[in-house]
Amino acid sequence: MSHATPDNPLLDTRGLPRFAEIRPEHVTPAIDTLLADADAALQAAVGDGVPADYDALSAVLDVAVERLRRGWGAVGHLQSVVDTPALRAAYTENLPRVTEFMTRLGADERLYAKYKAVAASPAAARLSPAKRKALADALRDFVLGGAELQGAARVRFAQLQDRMAALSQQFGEHVLDATDGFALFVDTEALDGVPADVLAATRAAAEAEGQPGHKLTLHAPVYLPVLQYATNRALREQLFRAHVTRASEFGPPELDNSALMRELVELRQEEAALLGHANYAQVSLVAKMAESPEQVLAFVRDLAQRARPHAERDLAELEAFAARELGMLDLQAWDRPFASERLKQARFAFSSDEVKQYFTEPRALQGLFRLVETLFDVSIRPGEASVWHDSVRYFHVERGGEPLAGFFVDLYARNGKSGGAWMDEVRARWVRPDGTGLQLPVAHLVCNFAPPVGDQPALLTHDDLITLFHEFGHGLHHMLTRVDEAAVAGISGVEWDAAELPSQFLENFCWEWEVLSTLSAHVQTGAPLPRALFDKMVAARNFQSGLQMLRHCEYALFDMRLHAEPGTASRVQAIADEVHAEIAVAAKPPFQRFAHSFGHIFDGGYAAGYYGYAWAEVLSADAFSAFEEAGLFDAATGRRYMESILEVGGSRPALESFIAFRGRAPRIDALLRHQGMA
Repeated sequence: MSHATPDNPLLDTRGLPRFAEIRPEHVTPAIDTLLADADAALQAAVGDGVPADYDALSAVLDVAVERLRRGWGAVGHLQSVVDTPALRAAYTENLPRVTEFMTRLGADERLYAKYKAVAASPAAARLSPAKRKALADALRDFVLGGAELQGAARVRFAQLQDRMAALSQQFGEHVLDATDGFALFVDTEALDGVPADVLAATRAAAEAEGQPGHKLTLHAPVYLPVLQYATNRALREQLFRAHVTRASEFGPPELDNSALMRELVELRQEEAALLGHANYAQVSLVAKMAESPEQVLAFVRDLAQRARPHAERDLAELEAFAARELGMLDLQAWDRPFASERLKQARFAFSSDEVKQYFTEPRALQGLFRLVETLFDVSIRPGEASVWHDSVRYFHVERGGEPLAGFFVDLYARNGKSGGAWMDEVRARWVRPDGTGLQLPVAHLVCNFAPPVGDQPALLTHDDLITLFHEFGHGLHHMLTRVDEAAVAGISGVEWDAAELPSQFLENFCWEWEVLSTLSAHVQTGAPLPRALFDKMVAARNFQSGLQMLRHCEYALFDMRLHAEPGTASRVQAIADEVHAEIAVAAKPPFQRFAHSFGHIFDGGYAAGYYGYAWAEVLSADAFSAFEEAGLFDAATGRRYMESILEVGGSRPALESFIAFRGRAPRIDALLRHQGMA
């Protein structure tokens, strides 16, 4: 295997990916090579020449498979952040090939037998705790990967993996294309009430296409402020309708996700049956903290019940205010963001746009870095790397002059980039068994904020700031690990419903004066956030928290019911309607199709796992309360959190890590207090 292949950047794994050099024509030749190498390694690993020894297997197989994952990961990343027709075609061509190999690898009977022999050998007891956890996870994943299936069932299982991968990819592409495909050009008068920076950005977007007026899109930096601030009710309705019907039967037929969702749910249920489970939710929960679908359903419904009185009060207050102050007697879904912003301004005497002027992206990033440096005794420095877009930056994380990790930051929304925000790994921490030494972790941190306009830096809403901290919390989990076994280092091997703990934990600092006062500077004057404005923000922290909690419970209950009950594949919209009727207090329009763009569960790995956000929020609020008790920047508490949770990654069960930090099992009290529902 040649590692030095400068002619194809996807085959060069010596350092950071050469993103700027990767072209669609590189993809297939690289995957040809990487698959051939990985397949040769698999055949060698199951042969007599490699003993049933953990390190021997890893040196032969894991090195080749990790190279494949990294090459394919770079392709998948680029398809998410700079999608083009040529890149999409290359990705689509190779996805079935990579899926087929990974499915075959995870179900190989010979390899499964070898790993079982490793686990049964006397040497297994002498493995490090991290390697023992990785071995146990591997044996579990062989079962989930169909390694115990025979004959036709085995063939069918492989077919299911291939088809489900293709369907998930198509689902995400439809949402991206439906989002990018919408444009509405309006004059300035139609945007009465919309903040000046949004007007400037939409005007620049129209000018770039040689059009007069303003270009409106469904990307969050445009869509959300128009719904919040535009006095033009008809415009709000037009944008809202376009957004909530994306990739549904109300748009172009070729982008309708209805059939994809139905088939995905059917195939997941069939997969569960092949594995001997009653439903897909049971399969999903095998590797999670929650023990059963029934436990999750009870947890979500209990949370909804606790939130409901608060949500009913939120809605009643909003409707009364809209009728009294805005003359809106018939408050519709596209009116609620507008009326809510007006109510918040009236009650707390500030607007989200006013707050945004104090959070310039450079200052916010600098303040976030300073907080992390203080809490975890690290330093963050700009670095040099090949990037996929000129707005992307790279940073090093160090401690005492020693390198720990690196990360790419891609903050701005643009066409060809998937919506939302996420952290993903470029590579994991690993003492490589091929003798090349310690490989340090590298992460991607991706958001979709409004880009800078003209000479002015990008401005972040407080919600944007929370999103930035959230993703960086994931990044810290990946980057500050001290585990040397890649399969359980950082985020790897962590139960999915605990994976949000570090991300949601870091969000809490966005509500602390000692933090916000250091990362705020008014875009015009440079003045820090005034204490009086901060106090208003804190007073408004739980504004409509009941409605927000119910919306989250609605998504989680829909997801779990869809994957736990029989016959749901033909009732996706019906399940969504039933759950809405059970959980929500605010009516939704009959045309609303949130499931059709619900990428988390159809294209993001959260199937029968969306409840994990609320589950982990119990853990994260309780963890943060330790800092509230000891002092926000208490070094001992920060060190204990880092050592108990961040550094151990997935090398032990998440509950053990939590108890190691908190000294007890988690309690829901802190979450209810933070949400104003105690």
